[in-house]
Order: sequence, then structure tokens, then C-alpha cells
Amino acid sequence: MISVVVPVLDESGSLESLYRELDGVATEQGYDLQIIFVDDGSTDGTWSIIDRLAQADPRVLGIRFRRNFGKAAALSAGFDAALGQVIVTMDADLQDDPAEIPHLLARLDEGFDVVSGWKQQRHDPWHKVWPSRVFNILVSRITGVQLHDHNCGLKCYRREVIHEVRLYGELHRFVPVLAAARGFRVGEIVVSHRARTHGKSKYGISRIPKGLLDLLTVRFITRFGQRPQHWLGSVALFALTLGFFGMGYLAILWCVSRLPGNVPVHLHETAALYYSLVLMLIGTQLLALGFVAELISALVTREGDAYSVAEHTSPDKVVSPKLVDQETSANPPEPMKGSGA
Repeated sequence: MISVVVPVLDESGSLESLYRELDGVATEQGYDLQIIFVDDGSTDGTWSIIDRLAQADPRVLGIRFRRNFGKAAALSAGFDAALGQVIVTMDADLQDDPAEIPHLLARLDEGFDVVSGWKQQRHDPWHKVWPSRVFNILVSRITGVQLHDHNCGLKCYRREVIHEVRLYGELHRFVPVLAAARGFRVGEIVVSHRARTHGKSKYGISRIPKGLLDLLTVRFITRFGQRPQHWLGSVALFALTLGFFGMGYLAILWCVSRLPGNVPVHLHETAALYYSLVLMLIGTQLLALGFVAELISALVTREGDAYSVAEHTSPDKVVSPKLVDQETSANPPEPMKGSGA
């Protein structure tokens, strides 16, 4: 079974067309398909269309949020409801082409765990295209996951990926990065991108600073999520060292100034004193923050969260509940055809 997760926000004009295209691809390719529409607080009648589609087709599942919680929350809800061994995500605005799904699956069969679309030819305004390109370059260089289009909503995952990668905030665009940090193989293919014909874009200029902050967050949690003190403590020690050297220098300067014939130095009139004190204060706070972060990391880390198991030789002898859950997720029971809802 293939589960297609579609976050939806005020896209009533495109849902029926998207459903027909997905149904056409499934019929042509012989897929056992599950379609999950997650209504993220729409106010334009989107839910009534989803409800009607679900009533007419048991493969369609609708999930409605009480209010807008964001795309990451919508994807998480869809992932939780997905029954397929392969999960495809796409936007509801018809700019993502369902005909690309067979190409994503073919790439997945080459040994990848995540396949991301690359909108090489984009049909968007320049003020969206160029910032996106700069952002993609930054993400690739900072995280080491070389993708041309991290923002593309058309992606394909093996089930075990979504079982291990936890989404929150606005980290949905970094799922390949989070998956790569767990050891999963990430690839990409060029996909067609269509011009928008319904609705309007939900992203504006405010997306840029948010994206940069999220990038820093991802960089931190993928490298130091299990050892936050290594980063915070390093900065703290650097600040403390500069502060102590500054105070030592001032102490020596003060002592020398008290020798006969020298001009006395008044430390409270010296800017270096305040710089040194601030550095020592910052270093102490960062060091304490690092210890708190280590405590939180130790408390919330469950058994097995520090690593990712690809397979094991004797599943029937595994005693760890965590590994049993992973084995069940990687090899779920074969669903009945058409039972996706």
C-alpha cells in the first residue's frame, strides 16, 4: 500500500482535481492507495469536500484540525494515520504532479529511504524562487545533505523513516536532513512543477527568517542533540577563558601601576574590566545552560533513540520493546486492498 499524505489549508478549488489525478495514477499503475487529507484549519469549505470524497471512496481518509497548527503538525497527523509501507507527501495546490509518484518509487527502489523532488523549472514569482535557491544552498552546505530543493513538498519515504523522525514546529522541510542524521539514505529526482491555478500561496517574506532559525535548530539537534554540552560548553569555556585572561591582565596591570614612579590605574575606568566581567558571566550562564540541556536530554531520551536499527538477524529473539516496534513498523501486516480508510 502507498499512503499519500496531503496537508490542506483553504484549497477547496483544487481537492477534487487532485483526487482524480491520484486515482488515475493508482488505477494506471495498479497501486493499493490510501489518500489522507489533513485539513489544517481551513475556513473555505475544504472540509465538506474532503468529507464528501471520503464518503464516496473508502481509500480516502480525512483528518480535520480544530485550528491551524502548521504543516509539520498536519504531516505528523497524516503519518500517524498512514497504513502504507511507502508514504508520499505532496501539496494540495496542484503544483505537485501526481504522475511523478511512479518515478519517486522507482528511485526508492534503487536503495534509498527518502526521495525528494527537485523543482528544476519552477513556475513561481522571482521573489519566491531566488530566496528559495539561496536557502537551499545554505541548507546543503550547513547540514551536508546535498539536495537542490529542500522545500519541495513532493517527497517519498519508507515507513521506518517516519517512524523514527519526529516533527514539530516548522521542521517539515528538513525531514531529509533529520532522516540522514539517523543514517537513512537520501536521494532526489527532478520533478515537474506546475503553475498555480487555484488559491494563493501560504508563504510570504516572513518565511525567510523563520527558515534560517529552523536551519540553526536542525543543525544543532542533528549534531548535538544527544550531547548539547559539547557545543554550549565549548562556547562557555571560550568565553570564560577570555574573561579570566582579561581579569588576569588587569590584575597584573593594577599591581604594576602601584609600583613607585608609575601612574596608578583605576580599573573601574577601564573598559576591559567590563568586557571581561561580561565574558565571564556569559560563559558561566552557557555552562549552566549546557548542564540543564544535558539533564533534559537524558530524561527525554528513550531506549534506542540514540541510534537507528536497520535490521537484526533473529527477530524472534529480540526482547527490546523498542526493537519489536521498529520491526513491526518496517514490516506491517499486509492490508486488504481498498481498506485504506
